[in-house]
Amino acid sequence: MIVARYKYLVLAVVLALVLGFVLLRQWQGPLLQGYRIEPAALVQTVVATGRVVTVSRTQVGSEITGVVLERRVREGDTVAAGAVLLVLRSDDLAAQVRQAEAELAQLATTTRPQAMVALASAESQLAQATRETERRRALANQRLLSSESLEQAVQSETLARSAAATARLTAASLAQGKSEETVLQERLQSLKAQLAKTVVRAEKAGTILTRNVEPGDLVQPGRILFTMALAGDTEVLVPLDEKNLALLSLQQPALAVADAYLAQPFPAVISFIAPAIDPQRGTVDVRLKVDPVPAFLRQDMTVSVNIETGRRQQALVIPNDALSGVQGNVAQVRVMQAGKVEQKQVTLGLRGLTQSEVLSGLHSGDVVIADAAVKIAAGSRVRIAEQPLPVAGGNGTSATHNELPVNFN
Repeated sequence: MIVARYKYLVLAVVLALVLGFVLLRQWQGPLLQGYRIEPAALVQTVVATGRVVTVSRTQVGSEITGVVLERRVREGDTVAAGAVLLVLRSDDLAAQVRQAEAELAQLATTTRPQAMVALASAESQLAQATRETERRRALANQRLLSSESLEQAVQSETLARSAAATARLTAASLAQGKSEETVLQERLQSLKAQLAKTVVRAEKAGTILTRNVEPGDLVQPGRILFTMALAGDTEVLVPLDEKNLALLSLQQPALAVADAYLAQPFPAVISFIAPAIDPQRGTVDVRLKVDPVPAFLRQDMTVSVNIETGRRQQALVIPNDALSGVQGNVAQVRVMQAGKVEQKQVTLGLRGLTQSEVLSGLHSGDVVIADAAVKIAAGSRVRIAEQPLPVAGGNGTSATHNELPVNFN
C-alpha cells in the first residue's frame, strides 16, 4: 500500500514538472532562428558575366584580284606586324616587272648612248651646213654663184638645224633622271607595287580569329579573308543592370574567372563605363582591363567577374533575410528586447544579396530574428536559437562578400 502511494506521488511530481515545463515554454514563446549582430569586415561586389574582347579588330582582304597560291596562317595563330598571311599567283605581274626592268636597262645601255651619237651627228651636219651656206653666200656676193644655189644651201642649213634641235630634245629626254627614265621608273615601281600586293601581310601584330579563304580560291578586292584581333590591351566587356550604375566608377578592382578555367582567377580593373544605356536591355556596358593577361584567355571567352564597389574594414553587418519593408536605404528588422520581439527601423549602407551594412538603428550584440517573413506580433515572447552570420564565399579571406543582383536580359 505504501509502495503504491509512493509510485502515485512520483508520477504526480513528474506530471507536474512536465506541465510546468510546457507552461514555461508557452510563456517563453516559440523557438526561432536568430543572428547576433557584430562588427565584421565587409566587401560589396557586383557579380556579372561578360566576354573577352580586344581593344580593336581588323579585317584583312586583298587589294587585287587573284588566285590563292598559299595560305600560311589559321585560326588562333599569333602573327607579328608584316607577317605573310596569304600568297596569290603572280606569274603575269612578275613577267611585267621583268619587262619593265629590261626596258629601263635598255634605256641606260642602248637607247641613251644611241641618242647621244645621233645628237653629235646632227650637230656635225649642222656645222657643215652652216659653213656651206656662208661659203655660197660669199660667192653669191661676188656674183660668182647663182642665187638658186645659195637658197639650196640655206634650206639645207635650216633642215640640219631642225634635225639638231630634234636630236638635242631626244637626248635631253633620254638623259639620266629625265622624263623618259622617270616614266619607266614609275611604271616599274607601279608594277612592283602590284606584285607586292600578291603577298597579303598583317599590317599590325595580332591573333587570327577567322579565315575565309583556301588555296585555289579566286579573291577580289572587298572580300574579307581574315579577321584579326590586334595586339594590345585585353578587356572583359560586361553588360550591367543600369540599377548598379551609381555603384560603379573607373579603376574599381575586380576578380575575374573564365568558365573554362575556374581554378585560375585573374585581376581586372574598370577602364570604361559607357555613357549611354541600352534601352532594349536596360544595361550599361562596362569594360574591365586585364593586366597581366593569362595565357589561356581567348577572344569571346565567357568570363564571370566580381567588381568590388565598396569596402569596410569594420561594419555592423546584418543578413538580408532579417530585413523587411526595404525602401531605399531604410528597412525594418525585428529585435529581441528582454525576451520579447520589438520592431525597429534601420538605416543601411553597403548592400548585397546576402548581407548589408547597418548605419543606425542597431548596436553590436543585438539579436535579430533571422526570418523576416515569419509571422510574430511585436511584443510577443520568443526563444532564439543563435546561428552564425552567413559568409559569401569566394576569395578565402575572412571578409564578408556581398553580391548585388545583376540583370542580363
